[in-house]
Amino acid sequence: MNLFRFLFSKTFLKQLGLAILILIVFIFLVKWWLGSTTNHDQRIAVPDLKGMTLNVVEQELSNAELRYYIMDSANFNPNYPKYSVIEQSPAAGKFVKENRQIYLVLNPSGYRKITIPNVISKTRRQAEPTLKSLGFKIGKITFVDYIGENELREMYHKGKRLQPGDKLEKTATIDLVLGNGKGSYRSSVNESDSQNNDTDGGN
Repeated sequence: MNLFRFLFSKTFLKQLGLAILILIVFIFLVKWWLGSTTNHDQRIAVPDLKGMTLNVVEQELSNAELRYYIMDSANFNPNYPKYSVIEQSPAAGKFVKENRQIYLVLNPSGYRKITIPNVISKTRRQAEPTLKSLGFKIGKITFVDYIGENELREMYHKGKRLQPGDKLEKTATIDLVLGNGKGSYRSSVNESDSQNNDTDGGN
């Protein structure tokens, strides 16, 4: 009976009310602290960085209180300036918290270099697809007196003679010199022997 009276006494009700008030205030303070330390309500729109150089990117992200990390370089894209951003994550327009790191992929300085295969003495029908499949472009076609019609005799790039094993940037233009089918077998053999002798002499 005394317990029942105590539960409904003014003293107990006051203490209960005070405890509930303290609990509410404590919960409010915890939520406020979590929100302030985790930037719960702060959202920053990621700027569009594509096409920007690193100097501009650094300024843009600094103004937005964001950071960046360069992941890697991709294949060269001629539509973007050298060393500019071609990919970013998160994407432009996404909302992130302050100090978030933005991952960037940069455009390299040019196409990677590719080794020229040995297509000398191959027919044009064989040589052209091989060179194109590697990313090279076929430029001027000229002919010289040689019994092998459409047989590849020499390759040039910007006037410089190329040898198998040389390296050129992808999409470089290669000029081809082909045989015209004229001349005799003997002259062709003599030419081949002369080339072999030159090679042996160089050794």
